[in-house]
Amino acid sequence: MPTATDLFLNIYIYHLVFMKSTTLTDQATDYTKNEWPILLGLMAPPVMMGVYSAMFNVVVPTIRDEFAIESDMAAWVVAIYSLPFMMFMPLHGRLADAYGKRRVLLLGTAIFIVGTVIAALGPSLGWLMVGRAIQGAGSAGFTPLALAIIAQIFPAGERGKLMGTWNIAYPLTGIIGPVLGGVLIDTVGWRVIFWPTVAIGLIAYWVTRRQIPELPGFADSDYLRRFDWGGVLLLSAGATALLFYVSSRSVTGVENLQDWRLLAITLLCLGGLVWWEQRRAEPFIPIELFGELQFSLASILAGIRMFTMNALRFLVALYVVDIHQLDATTTGLIITLHAVPLFLFLRLGGQLADRWGSRWPVIASMAIQAAALAYLALLPADVAVWWVLIGVLGQSSGASLSLAPLHRASMVGIPNEQTGVAAGLYSMVRFAGALLGTSLSGVLLQQALVRESLVLTAYQQVFWVVAAIVAVGAGIGLLLRERTLT
Repeated sequence: MPTATDLFLNIYIYHLVFMKSTTLTDQATDYTKNEWPILLGLMAPPVMMGVYSAMFNVVVPTIRDEFAIESDMAAWVVAIYSLPFMMFMPLHGRLADAYGKRRVLLLGTAIFIVGTVIAALGPSLGWLMVGRAIQGAGSAGFTPLALAIIAQIFPAGERGKLMGTWNIAYPLTGIIGPVLGGVLIDTVGWRVIFWPTVAIGLIAYWVTRRQIPELPGFADSDYLRRFDWGGVLLLSAGATALLFYVSSRSVTGVENLQDWRLLAITLLCLGGLVWWEQRRAEPFIPIELFGELQFSLASILAGIRMFTMNALRFLVALYVVDIHQLDATTTGLIITLHAVPLFLFLRLGGQLADRWGSRWPVIASMAIQAAALAYLALLPADVAVWWVLIGVLGQSSGASLSLAPLHRASMVGIPNEQTGVAAGLYSMVRFAGALLGTSLSGVLLQQALVRESLVLTAYQQVFWVVAAIVAVGAGIGLLLRERTLT
C-alpha cells in the first residue's frame, strides 16, 4: 500500500505540472494573494489519506490475528487498496483535465470517505476489503491533481516554493500516523482508526470546496463516449488477474503462483492492451514510450525500489510482532522511524545525480538496500529489537538515494510535449511495484511458514528473496546513461 512517505516522495509528477499550466496564466496573479488558503485546501485530502495509510500499516498484524488469516491473505488486505489506486491514477488525471480538477478532487475525497465508512462498519473481512478498494479508487488523484492545480493557477517562478510547502503535509502524517494508530489499537481497538479518518475527511472536503477555485475543463458532450474505456478495462483486468495469480489460493483455491488460467488471462489482457492502444488516436496508456530504453529502465528500477520498500514495510510489521512480541505502539514507532531517512537523504540523492549522473547513485542505492535486507536475514531471534531497527534504517537510507536519480533518468530522451503523460505512466509502474511487493512477500512468507518449522527461518528466507531482487536492480542500473538533464 502506498504510504504517506511514498506519496511525499512522488514529487516526480511535478514534471506533469508544467505541461498543463498555460490555461490560466493571465489569472495567476489573482491567486497569489490567496496562496495559503489554496495550499491548505490542497493539503487536506492527502493529509486524510496519509494519516489513515500510516495507521493502517500498524494494524495489519492485529487484523491477521483477529480474522485468523494467513500471511498471504493479510497481504491481500493491504494490496486491495493499491490495485485501484494504481489503475485509476491516469484516469483521475484525464477526467480532471476534461471536467475540472477541483470537481474530480472533491469526488475522490467523497469516494474515499464512503470507502472508509464501509471498512469501519463492515461485519466481515470481505466488507473491510471492499471498503479499502473503494478508498484506493477515491484517493488515486490526490497527489497529481494537487500538483497540477498549483501549476495551473500560480506563476512559474512561485511553483517550486509552493510545491515544497505543499509537501510538508506528508512527513507529518508519516511521523504522526503510525504512533497514533498504535496507541489507538492498544487502548481502544483496531476499528477505531477509521473514525478519525472520516472526521478528517469531512473537514478535508469542506476545506477543499471552500478554498480551491473552480477550474473548468475542456470536455464536450461527446467526451465520455470518445474516451478510451477499452484501455481502462484491459489494464484493470490485466492488473487484477496478475494479483489474483500471485495470491490465487485465496481466490480460486489453487496454490499461489500456480493457477495458470489466471496467468493466461493476465498475459491475454496485457497483450490485448498493447494491441488496442497502438490503434488508438488518444490512447489511455501510450505504449510507444516504452520504446525509449532509458525510460523503460528507469521505470523498472523505480518499480523494484517500491517493491522492496513495500515488501520490507509489510514484513517488518509482522516480524517484530511474531519474533519480538512487540505491541502495536512500538511497531508504529518502528514504522515511523523507517520514514526518517527517506526524508533526510532525499535531497542528497538529487545532488549526487546532479554531480555524477543517475547511474552510480542508483547502483549504490540498490546495493545498500540489498545489504540491509541480507543483514536482516542473518539476525538471530534473541537480539534486541534495536538491531532490527538498524536494518530497517539501512534499507530506508538506501532507498532515499535513488528516487531523484530515477526521476531524472526517466526523462532522458522524452520529448517535452510527452513529459506529462510519461510522468503518469512512470508513476503507475512505480506503484505496480509497490502492489507486487506487498502481495508477493505475503505469499512467499506463507509458503515458508508452511514449509519451515521455525518462524524465524521463514522470515529469513523471504528477506533473502527480496535482497536478491533488489540486487538484480543494481545490475540493471549499470545500463543507465551517465547523463543528466539540462
